[in-house]
Amino acid sequence: MKQDSDAVNVPACFISNHEGFLGSIKNFIKDFVVTEIDITGQRVNTAAAAAAAAAAAAATQTPDWASSDKNNESSAECKWNNYSLVSQDTDVSADCGLDVTIPSPGSFDLSVILGQPVSEELEQFVLTLKEKPTKQELSLGSFADKHHRANVHRAVRHRFPFLMTVTIQPEIRVREDPDYRELSQLVTEDEAEDFFRFIDAKVRGSSYMFGPDNDKEHRTAVHHFLSRRFGKLVETKSFTDQGTTAISVRLREQGRPKKRTAEERKEEEVYTAFTLRKENLETLEAISYMAAALGVLPSDFTYAGIKDKRAITYQSMVVKKVTTQRLKEKTAEFEKRGMRLSQIRSVSEPLRLGRLQGNHFDLVVRDLRPHSDAHSSGADKHTRLAVLVKEAVENVKARGFVNYYGPQRFGNVQSVQSDCVGLALLKEDMVSAVRLFFTPEDSNDPQSHAKRHFLQTDNAKESLALMPLSKARERLMLRALNRYGTGPDGCTQAWLSLPHSMRVFYPHAYCSRVWNEAVAHRLTTLGHSARQGDLVWVKEGTGETSSAQIHVVTDQEEQEEVYTLGHVLLPMPGNTVKYPENAMGTWFQERLARDGLDACRFRVSNLKLNLPGCYRPLLALPRNLSYQLQRAACGEGGGEGTGNCSRNSDRQLNGTTVEGKQDLLTLTLNLDLDSSCYATICLREIMKCDP
Repeated sequence: MKQDSDAVNVPACFISNHEGFLGSIKNFIKDFVVTEIDITGQRVNTAAAAAAAAAAAAATQTPDWASSDKNNESSAECKWNNYSLVSQDTDVSADCGLDVTIPSPGSFDLSVILGQPVSEELEQFVLTLKEKPTKQELSLGSFADKHHRANVHRAVRHRFPFLMTVTIQPEIRVREDPDYRELSQLVTEDEAEDFFRFIDAKVRGSSYMFGPDNDKEHRTAVHHFLSRRFGKLVETKSFTDQGTTAISVRLREQGRPKKRTAEERKEEEVYTAFTLRKENLETLEAISYMAAALGVLPSDFTYAGIKDKRAITYQSMVVKKVTTQRLKEKTAEFEKRGMRLSQIRSVSEPLRLGRLQGNHFDLVVRDLRPHSDAHSSGADKHTRLAVLVKEAVENVKARGFVNYYGPQRFGNVQSVQSDCVGLALLKEDMVSAVRLFFTPEDSNDPQSHAKRHFLQTDNAKESLALMPLSKARERLMLRALNRYGTGPDGCTQAWLSLPHSMRVFYPHAYCSRVWNEAVAHRLTTLGHSARQGDLVWVKEGTGETSSAQIHVVTDQEEQEEVYTLGHVLLPMPGNTVKYPENAMGTWFQERLARDGLDACRFRVSNLKLNLPGCYRPLLALPRNLSYQLQRAACGEGGGEGTGNCSRNSDRQLNGTTVEGKQDLLTLTLNLDLDSSCYATICLREIMKCDP
């Protein structure tokens, strides 16, 4: 049995009583294939094939897959607030606390756009400017392609908003922006940088709020500067709330930071959809690389959900500001990085997180054997395994499984898990969170060596030079630590250098661990039926006016068995959720207090993080579950081989096809799961062990 490094975060509490069996998964990448199921119920890879066929049959007509999906509801509505996207609401079918990628200082990888030597030279130029302002310029080189020049301008301005980029065709030079220098003498440097990013973002109707300022004379000076330098672009007002006054800046309806060409305006309205097949890559890692290569922000990519790394996955994506032609030109480059793009087409709007029905899984479990096979051998062992597998699959098909968050939720690091980092962030201990983040594995690989060097020396610059280019998160953090220092403020800036979806991953991991522990405690102490004080969903109203509401199970409803365990929900800790009104409510209070979070507001203001929480069903039920039990092909089991082997004719074991001559058995499973449900957890329930 192959143990997961963080299986401790997934308690061993099951819903069925079958015996199960042993086996291993993900021996090969091809053993774990995940295919997104879109809102129409189609798998995105088969939907793409169907769309292609339709397009070929009617080339002069607009294909179905190019139509707008405006009438479909998304699982989260987002709004601009202080230049950040904030999740307003979530659907129970979607993952809690939806991860929304927003622009951040580290969103562009300049080492990809400029090349590593020029990127490092630019970093040094910036450090020199910070120490001693100068009117000197730095040449970034010559760029013949206008799209490449535009990418350089956008990336440098976003990464370093205090710099001006100037083109003297085909050369691009940078120098300090005098307007930034003047503003930074009136407000903090962080506020000045955020303001310039707000100006460059060009989001219609958006606004930016400076920090509290009760000095009227100082506010007047800020108003005058903004009016003098940006009066055609913005309007400013002072607002007072609960005795505190601050300046709010709003883009004028017709204001633009610069006059844009018709081509630029057209590009901003372009949305290109595609199906991404990735292999052994994280979703955010794939997006970061594609964004850098295309010269756009990671936040310009939208997707319905994040997929496994150690797998072959298919998912829908939409990228903004990139034409179909430009995307097609990059497909060969992306394929070298384990990404294959298909069904590239124009659409009218971005995707939304949670805008999917679920995922389809094609799984292979190898090296099957009973938990106890001391008295079994040969055909008897295979017959017994066939009985065990059938019993297990039928049980889970009928009763479902405990809806734990899976190991992927807690990251793949063995030394320090993501939930520990999340706990430090919720306590607003930025330094500890950074040091936990950089805790190395017990190995000598380049990543661990770079992390170990940072913890031992506190030298971010040297550690950055040692960190592999593929480690985007670590490099973003180290760049910020090199620039701002390794104290509390510098560590805060390091976390802010990560996109929002990466930052919020860690507090979510902590809350997920608490949820997993809560489920195990609930089943152990209150049993497998709905009890008084449990939370369930109920529909109020009829027809189109009906809506789901949280309901607390009454004593009478418990006695009459109105609800089953399948109706019961448990809250993901957050600042808007209701807790059960029974022993579980007390358990949540005591559990959070044990980690020092009894007074936690589940907001980390410095990192612009807000965790509203949500409700997650205690049980999940697989759909369209089927299986096939086979003898392993030659070379399977210990590794992929190419040797010859003879085969007997296929035969049946209790209705299950078993073919070949090998002793080892392999189980193939095909199933559909709702979004945010984990196939590895379904396998745990089937096998009664960590696969």
